Amino acid sequence: MILRFHGSIPALVTPFQPGGALDLSAFEALVRWQVASGSSAVVVGGSTGESGALEEWELSELLACAITAAGGRIPVIAGVGAPATHKSVRLAQLARDAGANAVLAVTPPYARPTQRGLVAHYESLAAEGGLPVILYNVPTRTGVDLLPETVAVLAGVAGIVGIKEAVTAPERMDALLALKRADFSVLSGDDPTALRALLAGADGVISVTANVLPGLVAELCQRVHEGQGAAAATIDAMLAPVNAALALEPNPIPAKAALAMAGRIHDVLRLPLQPLEASLRGRLQAVLATLDGARVAS
Repeated sequence: MILRFHGSIPALVTPFQPGGALDLSAFEALVRWQVASGSSAVVVGGSTGESGALEEWELSELLACAITAAGGRIPVIAGVGAPATHKSVRLAQLARDAGANAVLAVTPPYARPTQRGLVAHYESLAAEGGLPVILYNVPTRTGVDLLPETVAVLAGVAGIVGIKEAVTAPERMDALLALKRADFSVLSGDDPTALRALLAGADGVISVTANVLPGLVAELCQRVHEGQGAAAATIDAMLAPVNAALALEPNPIPAKAALAMAGRIHDVLRLPLQPLEASLRGRLQAVLATLDGARVAS
């Protein structure tokens, strides 16, 4: 069976209790909310989920919790990015054993491999990890750019089923869309330019903003799918100030602050991340207040 990824896919934050332990009850509630809001899948333990601060056993617990909460209604994708291939493979196998449906694998951060090294990395992950692989390219964070010609090679590798692209240049998305197939999805990895990518033919968006406004991001994707470009543009205009507010400090700091303001999680992060600067909280809260319960009329 071909597992095709599309629509709004939130890269979930990881809730922590005030003492720093996982808050699995809050996480379960987040996943159930995402399902009810129309999200098409969820990413667990990605960079928005503070992957670098999670122990492997914690990722296992988060995945088990998400799988139970999703109840088979939407796929659960595990973040398995790591600087070394054997570590990504180990995380993928852990995700497979936990029951995840696929993995999202960012280019190895800090290592800065060549394009040839990236091919070898992803080939090994697809062959040994035991789950379908979604590539993830975000060079501003990792220091290496997965080029379209390299993606073209990887799109033909068995077990590689898509890419999350965070490079925002339109020509980059156009080059990747030429590779789209029934068994290879192209997903935006950037909320501010997601509508442009969707209108160009992208299958969906792996979103930070969907943590906070899952219904609106899901509706944005659905309106594009239905050919309702004007309605999609209206939604995108509503989301634009939220996208900007969620970038006031590095992700996931503002997203966690927003969810804490809504009473869904504690505003707790693991060092070196700290809660949103007090001087910025009012700006975030004011933006969110304008969209409370917002939907676009049919």
